[in-house]
Amino acid sequence: MNSGLYQSRREKLRNLLEEQNLGGMLVTLDANRFYLSGFELQDAQTNESSGCLIITAGGKDWLCTDARYAEAASRLWREADKEEVFIYSGGGTGGCAGQINQLLKATVKGVLGFEAFCISQGFFAGVTAGLSVAGADGLVEKLRIVKSPEEIALMRESCNLNHALLHWLPGSLAFGRTEKNISWDIEQFFRNHGAEALSFESIVGINANAALPHARAGEASIGENSCVLVDVGCRLKDYCSDQTRTFWVGDKAPGHFLKTLEQVKEAQKRAFKVIKPGAACKDVHAAAGKYFEEQGVAGHFNHGLGHGVGLQTHERPRLNAADETVLKPGMVVTVEPGLYYPEWGGVRWEHMVLVTEDGYEIF
Repeated sequence: MNSGLYQSRREKLRNLLEEQNLGGMLVTLDANRFYLSGFELQDAQTNESSGCLIITAGGKDWLCTDARYAEAASRLWREADKEEVFIYSGGGTGGCAGQINQLLKATVKGVLGFEAFCISQGFFAGVTAGLSVAGADGLVEKLRIVKSPEEIALMRESCNLNHALLHWLPGSLAFGRTEKNISWDIEQFFRNHGAEALSFESIVGINANAALPHARAGEASIGENSCVLVDVGCRLKDYCSDQTRTFWVGDKAPGHFLKTLEQVKEAQKRAFKVIKPGAACKDVHAAAGKYFEEQGVAGHFNHGLGHGVGLQTHERPRLNAADETVLKPGMVVTVEPGLYYPEWGGVRWEHMVLVTEDGYEIF
């Protein structure tokens, strides 16, 4: 994406800052940093940051990072009249937080907005010392929640690769193969077909482990007859995909599995019928939940129906019982009902869905 797109996004954020009477915002969440600048989508570890952004109400913005990224940052931000690169040093006065604090004092007039849910107490204390601050969580996400046509095209491409993986995968589900074996097959397929990373660690659950919604791949192996739940996604051109399928490997699937699969798919269909502009997220969740209640199996559905997807695998909005967000065209969500039985396994079935002008489209 070109630099003009990132500038346009920052201008939209500036309008939100004005509405909130904020003189600027310190952006520390890696996905938000990337959305507004194109710089470093993911911080590799929670105890290490590639940097932050300072967005000022006055129109001049700063990309703050360390010497490792000095050249990359200078290549990215070329318009010095509106954008500046600030290189901090861990060994400088006050460390990186203290140095950013001095820059904030010199550049932000008025109250500084910050992302309270993704900043450590120690860094916060150093970077905001002597400043007037207010939580500004959700402002950038308010922009990110509706995808542009360019973003939708990239997400469709990522999802198509996921479809290709799920079409290929049954050939890997053979007798004796372990969850770890299958997980490695999935990662290799995505990498070999152009993905830069997994969206998340692949979930592979065999038999009883399929009852764990976020099962970690281990040593459990496929027997002569096995339930196999696979929840996978890739990151392609910066955007994530996320889909779940549940397979039966072996002879004809038993009645309890087939009935559960039928119930899960029907719950998903009921949810699809509610998805359209103006519908509340909680009502989409309720449509699936109501059907499970009618079937007497609601106690086996133990998570929200879905979530937004984009630069992150899990982002706004959330299809759960509490989210009152109203769906708008351009939002992309997962719809993933599941039923789980510790004695034999479980079934989840997931599609990514685009909210359109008059309804929805399954990716």
